[in-house]
Amino acid sequence: FKAGMAKRALVIGTETLSRVIDIYDRDSMIFSDGAGATILEYKEVEEDGPGILASSVMSHCIDEAFYLYMGKSNFPDSDPRVRYIKMKGRKVYEYAMKHVPAAMKACIEKAGVEVGQVKKFFLHQANEKMDEGFIKALYRLYGMKEIPADIMPMSIHKLGNSSVATVPTLFDLVKRGILDEHQLHAGDVVMFASVGAGMNINAVCYRY
Repeated sequence: FKAGMAKRALVIGTETLSRVIDIYDRDSMIFSDGAGATILEYKEVEEDGPGILASSVMSHCIDEAFYLYMGKSNFPDSDPRVRYIKMKGRKVYEYAMKHVPAAMKACIEKAGVEVGQVKKFFLHQANEKMDEGFIKALYRLYGMKEIPADIMPMSIHKLGNSSVATVPTLFDLVKRGILDEHQLHAGDVVMFASVGAGMNINAVCYRY
C-alpha cells in the first residue's frame, strides 16, 4: 500500500497440516487444517474510525529457524525417506514467552492507546496456557496484576491448531457471535498476535 502498488489486497492464510503430521507423534493430535481470508483496503483512518492502528513485527532466524523442522517419523519401521513436521516444543515455548509480550506492548504503544482500551486479544491458538502467559506477562509490563475477564477468546478446544488460520478463524467466530461469552462492538480496540516458524512474531492493533 505504501509503495502505491495496490489500494486493495486479498490476504489468505491457509494450512493443511494433515499432509505433514506424524501420527506417531503425540504433539500432532492438536494440529488441524484451516483457512482464513480478508480484504484489506488502504485509506486514512479517521479519528475513532475503524481500521488498523499499528503493527509490530519481530524475527529471529538463526538458531530459531530450526525450532520447527521436517524430521523422521517416531515410528521405527516407517519409510526413512519421508519427513514430517517436528517441533522443539520447549524451545518454542521459551522463545514465545520471552518475545511475544514485548511485541504486543510495542504495538500498543505505536497505536497510541492504553492497554486498558484493548477489549479483546485474538492470539495464535497453539496452547491455552501459553496464551494466558502472554496476557499476564503483557499486563505485568504495565505494572498490572489484574486481567479483565473474557478478554482472551479461545478456539483450540473446538478447531485445534491450524497454524496461520487460527487467528482469522477465531476472529470470525467472535464476529459472528458463535462464542457466547465474547462480543464485539463498533469502536472496540482489539489486538491480533501470532508467533510461528522462523521464528516470527506479528502483532496488530485494530479498531473494529
